[in-house]
Amino acid sequence: MNNLLAKLGQDPQRSLTIFLRGLGLFALGLVFIGLGYFYHHIWQLIGIPLLALACAISAWGYIGIFANRWFNILNRHKPDNKK
Repeated sequence: MNNLLAKLGQDPQRSLTIFLRGLGLFALGLVFIGLGYFYHHIWQLIGIPLLALACAISAWGYIGIFANRWFNILNRHKPDNKK
C-alpha cells in the first residue's frame, strides 16, 4: 500500500494542476448546461459529457493530492525526546 501511495502522490504540484484543470472544465460544463437551460438544449448535451469528463479529471488530481498527504502522514518520524 505504501508503494501505491508513493506512486500516486509522487508529484503533488502536477496533481494540483490536474485538479484545477478539471475544476475549470467543470465550470465550463456548468456554463454549457446553463446556456442550454435558457437557449437551446444542444448546449446541455455538450455540457453533460464535459461535466462527466471534468469530474473524472478532478478526481484523478485529487487522488494524487490525497495520496501525497496520506503518504507523508504514514511516514512521519517521531522526534526524539532525549535532552
